[in-house]
Amino acid sequence: MEDQTPHEPASAEVQARVQASFDRQGLMAHLGARLAHIGPGRVHIALPNRPELTQQHGYFHAGATSAVADSAGGYAAFTLFPEDTSVLTVEYKINLLAPAEGDHIEAVGTVLKPGRTLTVCQLEVFGVQGDRRTLVATGQQTLICVKGRSEQ
Repeated sequence: MEDQTPHEPASAEVQARVQASFDRQGLMAHLGARLAHIGPGRVHIALPNRPELTQQHGYFHAGATSAVADSAGGYAAFTLFPEDTSVLTVEYKINLLAPAEGDHIEAVGTVLKPGRTLTVCQLEVFGVQGDRRTLVATGQQTLICVKGRSEQ
């Protein structure tokens, strides 16, 4: 389960690089997602609840849940990559543990094993209603550091 202690922010340069890349993601903009925390090897993405993101029972759709989890892990890895590189997902697996409901969901990507080429991240998604946080999905992801390709 998620560590609730505050986490250090990434440097201003890394935060700006991650934010600039995130801002170019059409899907994240379309969903209404926002970066909630950018730290070294750890990124949180918040997705507010709206009817367009739900499935037939009113819960967040698994596609929306998976998309923010994928991006949180990708950007967690990207915080540790060299400046002249880019990030791409190689694979990820997600387990949906409970219906995703609440005012918003928060995806947390955490680097488990950084590498020169491949990086492995843990993915967690929480349903948030007021002060209550419920783990609704967990997963693991492998990302590749693409050299010589700037995110600019």
